[in-house]
Amino acid sequence: MSHPLDRAVWNAFTSRQAQVALRDGDALRVDPDFGLFVATADHAPETLAALSRLVHAHPGEVGIVERFDPPPIPGTEVTRRAVLNQMVAQTLAAPRPVDFEITPLTDADGPDMLALATLTAPGPFFSRTHQLGEFVGVKVDGQLVAMAGERLRPEGFTEVSGVCAHPDHRGKGYAARLMLHVAHKIAARGETPFLHSYDHNAGAIALYEALGFRFRCEQVLTVLAADHQTPLS
Repeated sequence: MSHPLDRAVWNAFTSRQAQVALRDGDALRVDPDFGLFVATADHAPETLAALSRLVHAHPGEVGIVERFDPPPIPGTEVTRRAVLNQMVAQTLAAPRPVDFEITPLTDADGPDMLALATLTAPGPFFSRTHQLGEFVGVKVDGQLVAMAGERLRPEGFTEVSGVCAHPDHRGKGYAARLMLHVAHKIAARGETPFLHSYDHNAGAIALYEALGFRFRCEQVLTVLAADHQTPLS
């Protein structure tokens, strides 16, 4: 049997996060307000056709994250591809003392979270991405300057994501300490924290290793867009 994290998107959005998934048969697309992920139960022609319909039904790109490249999806085109390192934390570094307040973030902080993510590009972040899990942040004079939170939540695991700091407030340890805070809360629930990083981001990977994360496997991110030149069957 495959590991739950081999197909983390499918396993998350057919279980604990199914309420934000749009389904067409054995294909799903996350509500575009929450994210860009898509996944399928299998690669049967009818399943791939269903995924194509979901891509065409809503504007914007979608992303597949799995161990291997997907087969061609009819009516779509690949706009980019990247290799990710999937990392898990069985033993986290001890929490570090801080001289700043770690603040739980709520829906009221949503616009500021989206603005910070848009500025710093920690990964795909949309108007309701922050509702996929718990988020915490650091505020300076009322301004949100750093944050970290949760995204994919397959059974037994939760992904640490959305980790970023405003360019004017980097070098203060905000992102690393928030990330560790989130990961410890996940572990306290009896779940295993995990994350994804671009395989070429050596600096980020070194930080994650220092916090207790270890490489598990490579994952392939395939970003697709609707090909409107190709009619759907």
